[in-house]
Amino acid sequence: MSKILIRGAKVLGGEPQDVLIDGELIVAVGTGLSAEGAEVVEADGKVLLPGLVDLHTHLREPGREDSETVLTGTRAAASGGFTAVFAMANTFPVADTAGVVEQVWRLGKESGYCDVRPIGAVTVGLEGKKLAELGAMHESAAQVSVFSDDGKCVDDAVIMRRALEYVKAFGGVVAQHAQEPRLTEGAQMNEGVVSAELGLGGWPAVAEESIIARDVLLAEHVGSRLHICHLSTAGSVEIIRWAKSRGIDVTAEVCPHHLLLTEEMVRTYNPAYKVNPPLRTERDVRALREALADGTIDIVATDHAPHPHEDKDCEWAAAAMGMVGLETALSVVQETMVETGLLDWAAVADRMSFTPARIGSATGHGRPVAAGEPANLTLVDTAYRGQVDPARFASRSRNTPYEGRELPGRVTHTWLRGKATLMDGKLT
Repeated sequence: MSKILIRGAKVLGGEPQDVLIDGELIVAVGTGLSAEGAEVVEADGKVLLPGLVDLHTHLREPGREDSETVLTGTRAAASGGFTAVFAMANTFPVADTAGVVEQVWRLGKESGYCDVRPIGAVTVGLEGKKLAELGAMHESAAQVSVFSDDGKCVDDAVIMRRALEYVKAFGGVVAQHAQEPRLTEGAQMNEGVVSAELGLGGWPAVAEESIIARDVLLAEHVGSRLHICHLSTAGSVEIIRWAKSRGIDVTAEVCPHHLLLTEEMVRTYNPAYKVNPPLRTERDVRALREALADGTIDIVATDHAPHPHEDKDCEWAAAAMGMVGLETALSVVQETMVETGLLDWAAVADRMSFTPARIGSATGHGRPVAAGEPANLTLVDTAYRGQVDPARFASRSRNTPYEGRELPGRVTHTWLRGKATLMDGKLT
């Protein structure tokens, strides 16, 4: 493989340095580096980060290839600076057996744009009644370590307890979609003043918070690892903060859209803003930003949820919930966290690479930008500002809430084990 010299990059936002890649590895980091025959990339002060890792992606394949495929989803991931994504289990068929998770894993290897780590279902068919083949999925070629019924909550406390007990045996983690189903029947948006004014069914914060409260206590009782998906309320933040103060082994994620958008957007009745969990209040947004900054919330995860246009270009009540997010995630984090002074770029690397890789046991990802480490890297032009144009997305779907909105930052290069997947903003 060829040598690559990245010249003058701000590694994790620091002083400009050169980074030399030889084959799959970084071989040197310093100033004034040179290498005969190396391909030179002039970074010109762009920020160099470890390849991003998304612990919460919906790739839809198998079964909903009209929304996304592993190939198109991983191309979108590379465009957004990701070198590894964790693919959720709510496919058709559900990824609840070794055979299905291995299929997704192999499709990821064939795509070549980023590593795909399948997430296994907690229960058979996501039905919440019987544990899926957790051990078999872990022992498969896909080596599944994260399990989730995302899209549905594991609302049965006994099933949740058994899942936590099972994954403890091999150091796995259960990622919970915290939504009490009885409290959200017919819900269309956040429950509050705006839902009352619009006449839309309300989704109360307590529907999320009550499940989180139960599950952190179960995790403490079992002594197992728990991860909370797409945290969205100030109350949820306080529960996680309390749980961590007790030493409970819980981690949590926030999605970019919950760091930026509020329930006020729903007044447009544009289904692009319909998402699960729903957009919340300005108070919730502030609490989520502060919790991500102080480490109460561990990571940013996209919950990239592609849908074909017919599932979104319709009346609000009939529209599917979800937004694409892989190609805009870093820009939203730059706007909400970096430009507000809440995080520096080193902390962004922690929340979007180091920590998600650790939670998901993604070997080779989330590693320091240092000699001897895998060359999984992304280069970001942080000075760039431009309007979001969904027509330019690599994703098969276009359901973004940011169409026409100006966002900062643009990923110009992504390298997966020394191989460029994105060069000068174009997929290779």
